[in-house]
Amino acid sequence: MQIVSALFVENFEMRQAPGPSTRIDLTGAMFSMAAPSPVPVTVSPHLVALISCAPDEPGSGVFEVIFRKGRGEDDEQVARNVSPFTVEPGKFTYRLVKGELEFDSYCQIFAHCRVDHGAWHLVPLTLLPPV
Repeated sequence: MQIVSALFVENFEMRQAPGPSTRIDLTGAMFSMAAPSPVPVTVSPHLVALISCAPDEPGSGVFEVIFRKGRGEDDEQVARNVSPFTVEPGKFTYRLVKGELEFDSYCQIFAHCRVDHGAWHLVPLTLLPPV
C-alpha cells in the first residue's frame, strides 16, 4: 500500500457520485496557519491521508504519523498517532488524524507519515504569529 496524498485541511467530507463512485471534498488545504493566541499554544490541525491498496495486496495495514520539529527521524517528536486500518484490495481509503500539537515558538513542524514500515511521507505545517 502507498500514501497517494497527505495534507493538513480545515474540512473533509465524503459524498456519493454516479458509478457507484465516491468523491472526497477537501477544503482549506494548508501548509501554514496563524496561531489562535500567542505562544505557548496548542493547535489541533486535521491531517488527511489518502492510501491506495493494489489488487494483489492483503488490504490491512497500520498508518503511523509522527509530528516532529524537523525533517529528520532523529528530530524532536511533538506527537504520535498509530491506527490500524483495512481497505478492499484494489481500492482507496483515507485516514484522518487530529494532532494535538504544543508550540512554544512560531516554527515549522513536519508530519512524518507512513503505512506499515514503508517510506516516510513528510507534510510541513508552519505556525505563524496571531493575526
